[in-house]
Amino acid sequence: MFRFDDSLKVYLHRDPVDFRVGINGLSILVEQAMLLNPMSSALYVFGNRRRDRIKILGWDRNGFWVLMKRLEVDRFPWPDATDIVKLTVEQLHWLLDGIDIAVIKKHPQRIYVRTS
Repeated sequence: MFRFDDSLKVYLHRDPVDFRVGINGLSILVEQAMLLNPMSSALYVFGNRRRDRIKILGWDRNGFWVLMKRLEVDRFPWPDATDIVKLTVEQLHWLLDGIDIAVIKKHPQRIYVRTS
């Protein structure tokens, strides 16, 4: 399994997408529906209606690439939100592994001035 660079921004498109669209259609969705720059250093994640497929659009210096994952039996747990969802790369990997990111909560980062 490959890993994405932790410095990348990840945006999840909430609504289902017709997976017959290719790179051009996905980049137009990023630009017009998500109001983001498809050529920025970010990943854009799309799901189909059945939530058994995910497409990821990315820009790499001089061109787009698309990565797709299809599940044979299971479904991807899709976050419930009304706006564009911004994820961390770690959360994207959790989503690809089938972990429901809506129910996972980490301990907050604590900053202490002194020890006891």
